[in-house]
Amino acid sequence: MDTSRKKRILIIEDDLHIAEGLKLNLVLQGYDVNIEANGISGIHKWKSWHPDLIVLDIMLPGIDGLSVLQNIRLEDEQLPILILSARTAPEDKIKGLSCGVDDYLTKPFDLEEFLLRIERLLTRMDWYRQASRHESITASVPPVFRFGTNQIDFERSMAVGQTGQISLTEQEVRLLKLFVTNKGKPLTRNQLLEIGWGYTRDTTTRTVDNFIVRFRKYFEVNPKYPQYFKSLRSIGYVFDPDAEVVETRKTLMEKLTGKSKGQGDEGA
Repeated sequence: MDTSRKKRILIIEDDLHIAEGLKLNLVLQGYDVNIEANGISGIHKWKSWHPDLIVLDIMLPGIDGLSVLQNIRLEDEQLPILILSARTAPEDKIKGLSCGVDDYLTKPFDLEEFLLRIERLLTRMDWYRQASRHESITASVPPVFRFGTNQIDFERSMAVGQTGQISLTEQEVRLLKLFVTNKGKPLTRNQLLEIGWGYTRDTTTRTVDNFIVRFRKYFEVNPKYPQYFKSLRSIGYVFDPDAEVVETRKTLMEKLTGKSKGQGDEGA
């Protein structure tokens, strides 16, 4: 690691007056700073610029800050992220923390406090990096996740399902991580698009549906009657890894019908 490189801070804030003020003061502290005014460009900059810390507003155009946060957490559990928001209610802070934010500061804020929080988060990140040289830091998504007779190996981008071994695409891995981290929780199509792809609400939701069809073929005993990747009418989908795979009425009737035909043939 090049310790001489300035720490990079990405500010994702649509209020340019606030963003420019933060940038000025952070630059004076010796940081390298970039500003993005919406969620989509913020995600793109995070991927291309690789900042050491992100300052994130919640109320952003295109994709809201919490969706940006969850999108990043699918790939990076350790990057320090500080939410800077006008939302002051306890439930807003709890929601941010549950999505994986490291710190939450409400507007208006004290500049000195903000700078101290930034310094503290970056110091903590340096500790994590040093510790990771000697021991792995546990992430919220396990390297291998099992449900039913299926297995997903996130590190190797491989799975074992009903059709045997499966090589997963990068986007399939991202979407499966999103379902695993939200197992048992309903996810709307818009949430899946914004968090899983970084798309806006204007993108067609058929993109999500096509991936669900694919997952059902991979992991369901009977894709027509899914037990794990379930549809929720007018909402979206829910992943239930603890569901017991039971025979549907149709499957049972098919077996009974086949058995009765076989018995009839034997008696003829």
